[in-house]
Amino acid sequence: MISTAGSYETFAHRKDPCVGATWAALWFTGAVLRSLVTRRSATTLPIVPLDSTTLPKWRRSQPKPIRAWLDANGFEATGNRPLLIPGPKGAALALLGRTEESPWTWASAAQRLPAGRYIIDAELEPKQATEAAIGWALASYAYDEHRSSPREIDRKLVWPKGADRAEAKRQIEAIGWVRDLINTPAGQLGPSELVEAARSIRGARVRAIKGRRLAEGFPAVAAVGGGSARAPQLIDLRWGDTQHPRLTLVGKGVCFDSGGLNVKSASGMLRMKKDMGGAALLLGLARMIVDRGLPVRLRLLIPAVENLAGPQAYRPGDVIRTRAGKSVEITNTDAEGRVILADALAAASDESPDLLIDAATLTGSARSAVGAELVPFWTRSATLAEALVKAGRSAREPVWQLPLHSPYRRHLDSRIADLKNAASTHQAGASIAALFLREFVEAPERWIHLDVFGWNAASRPGRPAGGEATGLRALWALLGDRYGD
Repeated sequence: MISTAGSYETFAHRKDPCVGATWAALWFTGAVLRSLVTRRSATTLPIVPLDSTTLPKWRRSQPKPIRAWLDANGFEATGNRPLLIPGPKGAALALLGRTEESPWTWASAAQRLPAGRYIIDAELEPKQATEAAIGWALASYAYDEHRSSPREIDRKLVWPKGADRAEAKRQIEAIGWVRDLINTPAGQLGPSELVEAARSIRGARVRAIKGRRLAEGFPAVAAVGGGSARAPQLIDLRWGDTQHPRLTLVGKGVCFDSGGLNVKSASGMLRMKKDMGGAALLLGLARMIVDRGLPVRLRLLIPAVENLAGPQAYRPGDVIRTRAGKSVEITNTDAEGRVILADALAAASDESPDLLIDAATLTGSARSAVGAELVPFWTRSATLAEALVKAGRSAREPVWQLPLHSPYRRHLDSRIADLKNAASTHQAGASIAALFLREFVEAPERWIHLDVFGWNAASRPGRPAGGEATGLRALWALLGDRYGD
């Protein structure tokens, strides 16, 4: 194995003169937290959350005019539906018919209620109060960097009583930051800017490997990124006590994907600024880990490249070497994500981590299998699978296990190399991609692979169209269950 030893540097938040003020302004600074306030005012409206169990009793306690108003509006305690109750001087109360305990219930209220300041008039459990704060704030998110008039945040909520403010802020800021990274146009976010994103995590040590050292130590990353004038890099972030269990994250950082010489169609290329969604997701997760001080020995590896059709682009039919020593025949340059992940997963395996998680916007097949609102994952461990499903359910971010069906490995057989990067069959594409990655993981029983979308094609409460931290809350819940207090 070729050594890539080198010095690490510790960075705080800063502006890079090579990047410029415009880029520096893009880092998410918790602007949506302005939707959460500490004090009520004279015009603050109470919100009474009601469900099918509590509505009948509440209704019986109200005077006849209010009961008549409920009937006239057909109010039911379902569908996250809000209803304003009039008073002598305007609206006096807001009801919220909630379907379930979820941050998206409160996001729906924040988006449906008129502008104003509100307070929750109910005793919530601490977790419920925290989720309410998260949902309300995320409803205010908007990527306004390139608009001449950014949107005003005109719906504010007094911090719910009992909410864990530190945890709420941690999730709100991380999710907003991930969204910002994905939404940023590729012309402003290339491999170097992704390095700066990693360096903005306070307390972490970051090394960026590029040039000759990259070609020697991570040849597959260098090959895929060779077509771009913006040089490929391998981001290696470390943080934590050496006595704690090793947690290693690997994120796909393709800052723009044209398909390479197997060029995509115009429509297929339109959203490819989001092809670094796996890297953004795990940067957000790393930020949360460091902020909370989770007792782990964290390592985050991001192969950061652009997949373009330049003079030095890799070609269909090329055979490239990987860090693990295995050779890969390139049958499709648009299957580049798995190729760069191969090198990063091999580097991660060198240290035999307690848990290895990779995340990538890897295949369209994953979307065909489960759609855009579920996160499919693969693992050899029934224990890890059960834990992740449970975590996703708790976080209201459902995940779905798909099979690592070993017989499909034959579709990756090559006549001239150890394996090829893309199968000739169009079936089971996401699982075959996962099998490709498994070739570079030494302990697959401690490995989870997520094929994330990183995007909302349409808006839902608290989840606007555009970049999304798909899977972040599920992974955070998993790590909290595994390594938390």
